[in-house]
Amino acid sequence: MATRKLISSGSAFEAQIGYSRAVVVGDMVFVSGCTGYDYKTGAIADDVAAQAEQCMRNIAAALAEAGAAVADVVRVRYILPDRRDFERTWPVLQKWFGEVRPAATMIQAGLMEEVMKIEIEVTAKKGGVADDRTTLL
Repeated sequence: MATRKLISSGSAFEAQIGYSRAVVVGDMVFVSGCTGYDYKTGAIADDVAAQAEQCMRNIAAALAEAGAAVADVVRVRYILPDRRDFERTWPVLQKWFGEVRPAATMIQAGLMEEVMKIEIEVTAKKGGVADDRTTLL
């Protein structure tokens, strides 16, 4: 039976709602949706691209605590209240995932607070995954 490890970022939302920033089960890491808040300062930028960058920093920190890295991400979900903002985040996402190329989905949905412009959730497999970029023609 795989052990379960809970990881917290210290975000007030985790305690208020009752969830973990990430859960590790075996070699899998499930990172909850991260928003653009800087958990140390409580600040959030107004710009969607800046929020995406902070989301990725929050995700990278949770993955590191879980013994994984962004390179281990196999699945990503992007949630935005306004799908028209998604393209503005692409340079940030390309920077973080351009070589990783996880399976991805973008969803338009309301987020918990109006100031939130993006939320990103990932799943990773620790220890690396063999990379076969075979293209079917």
